[in-house]
This record gives sequence, C-alpha cells and structure tokens, in this order.
Amino acid sequence: MEAKGYTQDGTVNLRRQPVISSKTGKWKACAFLVGYEAFERMAFYGVASNLVVYLTTQLHEDTVSSVRNVNNWSGAVWMTPIFGAYIADSYLGRFWTFTLSSLVYVLGMVLLTLAVSIKFLKPKCRNGVCNKATTSQIAFFYSSLYIIAIGAGGTKPNISTFGADQFDDFDPYEKRLKASFFNWWMFSSFTGALVATLGLVYIQENLGWGLGYGIPTIGLILSLLIFYIGTPIYRHKVRKTKSPAGEFFRVVRAAFANRHREQPRDSSELHEFDLQHYVDSGKRQVYHTPIFRFLDKGALKEENHGMPPCTITQVEGAKLVLGMGMIWLVTLIPSTIWAQINTLFVKQGTTLDRHLGSSFQLPAASLGSFVTLSMLISVPMYDRYFVPLMRKRTNNPRGITMLQRLGIGFTIQVLAIAIAYLVEVRRMKSIKSHNITSPKEDIPMTIFWLMPQYVLLGVADVFNAIGLLEFFYDQSPEDMQSLGTTFFTSGIGVGNFLNSFLVTMVDKVTSKGGKKSWIGKNLNDSHLDYYYGFLLIISILNLGAFLWASKKYVYKRESNVEAKDEMLEMESKPMEAIPLGLQV
Repeated sequence: MEAKGYTQDGTVNLRRQPVISSKTGKWKACAFLVGYEAFERMAFYGVASNLVVYLTTQLHEDTVSSVRNVNNWSGAVWMTPIFGAYIADSYLGRFWTFTLSSLVYVLGMVLLTLAVSIKFLKPKCRNGVCNKATTSQIAFFYSSLYIIAIGAGGTKPNISTFGADQFDDFDPYEKRLKASFFNWWMFSSFTGALVATLGLVYIQENLGWGLGYGIPTIGLILSLLIFYIGTPIYRHKVRKTKSPAGEFFRVVRAAFANRHREQPRDSSELHEFDLQHYVDSGKRQVYHTPIFRFLDKGALKEENHGMPPCTITQVEGAKLVLGMGMIWLVTLIPSTIWAQINTLFVKQGTTLDRHLGSSFQLPAASLGSFVTLSMLISVPMYDRYFVPLMRKRTNNPRGITMLQRLGIGFTIQVLAIAIAYLVEVRRMKSIKSHNITSPKEDIPMTIFWLMPQYVLLGVADVFNAIGLLEFFYDQSPEDMQSLGTTFFTSGIGVGNFLNSFLVTMVDKVTSKGGKKSWIGKNLNDSHLDYYYGFLLIISILNLGAFLWASKKYVYKRESNVEAKDEMLEMESKPMEAIPLGLQV
C-alpha cells in the first residue's frame, strides 16, 4: 500500500476508496477547513461577545438575568457537541455529521438576524428607548439562539478532529506537521474572534443589530461553500469499532463482574491479542499502564458468566476516558473564569469612561479584542520560538508535555483574575471618592484599566484552549476522538453553567435581609470586587487540584505497528512515556 503512495493510516475518500498521500490531506486540505473556522468563530463571537448588551439594552433584562441567560446559552453551545460527537463516532462519521449540522447552524443565524431586523420581531424603540419585548418576540429570539446551539453541537467537535485527520500519524513527516496543527487551527479561530470583537460589535451598537448579525451570517454561508470546494482532497478515517462508547461500558461491566476475583500481579497474565491481529486490523495496540488498576479485572483471561474477556487495549481505552475525566474536572473553574469575558467584564466596562477623543465611544465588548490580539501574537511566538527552545532542552517534540502547557496557562489565569480584583477595588474607590450612585453615570476612570486582565487571559488561553483541545484529541481512544474533543467543549459549557449558578446564588445570598448584593442591577452600588476575590480563591484552590491530578495522570502509550523506525522513536519520547504530567 505504501509502495503505491497511499496513506498508511487507512484513510479513504468520500467514496471509501484508499487515497494517494501526495494528492490529499495535509495543509492543502486544512486550508479550506481553517477558512471555515475563522468565519464560524466570527459568527459565534459576533453574537456571544455583545449578547449581554443586547439583552440589557434591547430586551431590558437586569444584570443577573442577562448574565445568567448568556451563560446558559454559551453553556448549551459547548455542551451539545457531546451528542454531535457521539453521532459522528457511532453512525454518520465526521464529514456528514458536520454537513447536516452546519445547515442547522446557518438556519439559526438567519433566524437570529431576522429577530433583530424585522420590526414585528423586535421591541419598538423611540428616541433610543425600547419598549419591553413581548413574549412572542422573546420566544423567537431565544429559539434562534438555541437553534445555533444545536447546529454548533454537530460542527464544533467534528471540524477540528476532521482537520487533524488530514495528517497521517504513520508518516514521520506528516506527524511533525500535525504537531503544529492545533496551534494554527486556533490562530484562525482567534482571527475570526478579532473581527467580531473589533468590527461587528461596533457595527451592532452604531449601525444596527441587523447588519451586525447579517454580515457574519453571509460570511458563514460563503465559508461553507469554500469548505465543500476542498471535498476531493479530504481524507476520511474509517470507523473500526461499531460502538466506541459501548466498549467503555463493556470494560466497566466486565471489571465489575470480576470484582471478587484475584488481581494478577503481572500484566502479561491479562488477555490481549498478538501483534499480528493489530497489523491485520489496522488498529493500534495500547500498552498496559498502572493507573486505575481495578479496570484490569475486565481483561482476566477466563470468561465470567459467559462474558468474553476484554483485551488490555480495550481496558486501556476505558482508563484513558477516566483519566481525561479527572483532568476535565479541574478545567471547570478556568472555564468559569473565561466566562467573565463576555459577561461581567463587559458590564464592568460599560460603567467606565469609554471615550476616545471627543466624539468616538468604544463599545465595552470591543475590549475583548485585546484577548484575541494577545492570542494572535502569542501563538506564532509559542510555535516558532518557545517550542524549538524547549525541544532542545527536553527532547520532547512538543517542547513541553501537554499537562505542563495547561499548568502554565492556569497559573497565568490566576494572575489575570488577581489583577481583575485589584482593578475592581480601584473602581470602587473611584466611585466612593466621586460620590457616584447612578448606574448610568460614567466613572472618571478609563476602560483601558481593564486591558491587563484581558491580555493575560488571552496569553493564558494560548496554553489552555489549544493545550486542552490537543490533549483531549491526542489522549482519546482511537475510535473516540470526536467524543474525546467534547471533553474540551463540555468543560467550557459546564464552566458557563457554573458561572451562571455562582452569579445567581451569590446574588441571592448576598442580597438577603435587604443587604447590598455583590452583583446588583447597579454595578456602581454593588461589590463586584468581593465576587472577583471569591473567584481568585477558588482559582488558586483549583490550581492545587490540577497539580495533584497531573501527577496521577499517565499518558497513552500505543504501538504504531506499521510505522517507520523514526516514528516509533518519536512515540517513545517523554510526552508519551512520562507518568508524572508535570515532570520536565
């Protein structure tokens, strides 16, 4: 197969025929995909970054309600990929799941544009003051938002993994190309977000919400046309397991059934196929690891209650899912911190002096562009300078381990929320010294005081977001990589729901007995500094939990049975073999 120039990982074209390596995949195929990603992120952030402003100014929602509704919608956008990934891995495949879901996504964007454009679908406004939205108007608006969330459920987990599928893991050259894929994938995502936070937010507030939503809708449609132009050169992975998720539960059932049997001391006593089986089937054999030993009982050689034993490879797949779940838990608080960018940070910015010159006023949500700008600057620096420098010291193709990357990002994020707390303390002092009580009265303090926290969160995300996406894709069982990346998306989703829960509970608890709420309708008469202090404390505690979890985690070790010697050498580097995640 290799002699004829076919890919070595068994990928096929849309007609399920083997593909020629030189004519398909790699970056020439990914160019079409990253174009779509840039426009899709522009559409998403064009809605998400300024949604809290629309809800408060156009639909007249209070601060807590608007923050809760933004978080709930964002949470849904990041949680629905669980279902989209399951459908892709178990039934339709990544390409067709993406295709159907993208149509739903476009439908949602069209409906949302209509909701803010057509007179009878939006609240009536006179002299800049809008009436309260009717029940039918609110229902149509939120239905449009959640149709977008359903569409994103099928596109988000499959487009990035489909891009990673364009590189042959059995080819040493393509393996090296793939090492940078997620960095540049997220670079395109950040570019789309920058256009949204700089351009679309201004258009929405100054030229009209309909135009501000209509532009990304048209861009999304064009990007889909570009995506399908690349169809002839795309590679598609063949599903080798009928029900990847079912294998996980089979291992758990077998381990539970054998719970009273003696655990073997040597892993060689456990059931496993010989190497030739994996060569013939094209699957990858995963080596035994010492973590989650209770699952090893699922691979005891003798049958129990007529249940055939699982293989070590299947057991290790279940261990990988549990290990990723352990890491996933300690990403929830960082995702909660990230949720502040499109919610409380924006509301905080609306109270500050946003004037640039005598006539221009900067939209509060546009400060989010500094998050994106810091990302766009940091990604090339990380990929072109930091990685080569660290690679020389560690002999790790990635420069540092994936968990080390996450640890650096989480630490920077703690610093960012600490600065946010200090800036808010200064804002409160300014309010007190100038006797400001009205929610519409600007504080004589420039909005650019918020810039450091935005910039640091952007730098942190180069380590966090890209690192998490790469980690969950790389460490997933072979046939569960779409589902694996939903650990990344669902973490963001749960983080948004958690932020919604925290905001609601903090408001209820702190306003009991007529006391001043930490997050009241009037941020000039609240104690947002206390809330940021609370977030800082739980972020520090979570960092400690991450350090513990990373030391327990064991990286996946698998044999690439058809690989070249150079490939085998790369797989044996520290990133796959080091059991302690934060070791150098």
